Amino acid sequence: MKNLYRILTWLIAIILPIVIVLSVVKVIINPWYPQFEYHTPGFPADSYGFSQQDRLKYAKITFEYIINSANISFLSDLRFPPGQQTPEPSCQYMTDCTHLYNDRELEHMLDVKNVYKKAMMVWEICLALLIILVIWAWRARWLPAFLKGLERGGILTLVLLGVIVLSILTLFNYFFIIFHELFFKSGTWTFLYSDTLIRLFPERFFQDTFLIGGVLSLVLALIFFFGARRVRLKYQQ
Repeated sequence: MKNLYRILTWLIAIILPIVIVLSVVKVIINPWYPQFEYHTPGFPADSYGFSQQDRLKYAKITFEYIINSANISFLSDLRFPPGQQTPEPSCQYMTDCTHLYNDRELEHMLDVKNVYKKAMMVWEICLALLIILVIWAWRARWLPAFLKGLERGGILTLVLLGVIVLSILTLFNYFFIIFHELFFKSGTWTFLYSDTLIRLFPERFFQDTFLIGGVLSLVLALIFFFGARRVRLKYQQ
């Protein structure tokens, strides 16, 4: 049984970073987040004319699409107010420039929604597995090994996210490219500066989001590490 508990300890250590990171993703990918981000000091204005109110309106709808069960018509039916249309650099590639999003943007948002749904499935499975393991550990009296797994998972999360946060601070463009190449088909996630997605979500938006997500995950990792360590040492006294 000792060998089994040793294996389970490392399984817990591997699961925890996934649960932590995807929990933070679940919190951030919500309509409240653009409002927070747009009010951060020095956030760049849209050079093509979106007001902050415009950005908030359309960004919230876009975030809602990612997390709800609607099909792509939720975004494809969106149009600019009467008298407005997408800027000329983007308009030349559209048959109807009153649409908020062009076909390339809609295709990418569909990909984003699918990636998010798969990520949340992984989160649910890992979280359920972690809950099953803690119940088993409590009932079968191998709780110290479970807590040791949480400690190791906290350390693993700190190391991995420490590297990611450092990459964001020093080499964000490379990190951003690698991230998108991992999750999206090449050539499907690059857009014109006049496209609505870039106007709503410029590079600063993603840089802040990755950084905030990384820092929140690091904080959770520290809580798990010190919390699990404290409980385990008390339990073994």
